[in-house]
Amino acid sequence: MCSIRRTVDREDLRDALALAAAIGVVGASFGALAAAARVPMPLTVAMSLLVFAGGSQFLAVAVVAAGGGPIAAVAAGLLLNARHLPFGLAMSGIVAKRWPGRLLGAHILIDESVAFSRARGAGPRARTAYWLCGSLFFVLWNVGTVAGALAGSAVPDPDAFGVDAAFPAGLLALLLPSLRRADARRVGLGAAAAALAATPFLPAGLPVIIGLLGLTLAGREQR
Repeated sequence: MCSIRRTVDREDLRDALALAAAIGVVGASFGALAAAARVPMPLTVAMSLLVFAGGSQFLAVAVVAAGGGPIAAVAAGLLLNARHLPFGLAMSGIVAKRWPGRLLGAHILIDESVAFSRARGAGPRARTAYWLCGSLFFVLWNVGTVAGALAGSAVPDPDAFGVDAAFPAGLLALLLPSLRRADARRVGLGAAAAALAATPFLPAGLPVIIGLLGLTLAGREQR
């Protein structure tokens, strides 16, 4: 499927497990919110298995809870997932060399696995980190979804516990080492400013796509 190193750095494994645990908690939050929105449990579980995109799943459930139809929910999810296009371009040489591995790798491509892998360069360690994270995140997210859906009636408002902050906090922790570079700081600040400016005017989830405008501040690499 793909060539990865046989050994995994202990530090990478520790960090991946810690982040996977947080993702499992957020997955439970999604399952509980879906149950509160009266989304059928089989549909909730299928969404986590087949879509596996936290932001899009939350947005789709929010659309349904607000009275929107399935077409509107799917369209909103697809629009939010448009950010995965530049992610895929950036990760094409890391995920796998052949198409079967790339197809499977594309399914587990999320913000956190991309950031975790890119923070470790572009060599064998980065590839191992990507597959390690992607596998752990996929399993824990789906386990959390099932647990949250089962407990949804007992926890009517999961956001009251602050679990909705686990995703951005974990992603920020992954990005901090790369912010030592000037171009990374420009992109990060530009993306944050664009997303914040768009937040009052766009539905939840869409400002992150506007944040891609921060890439225009990256500049060109000098040879």
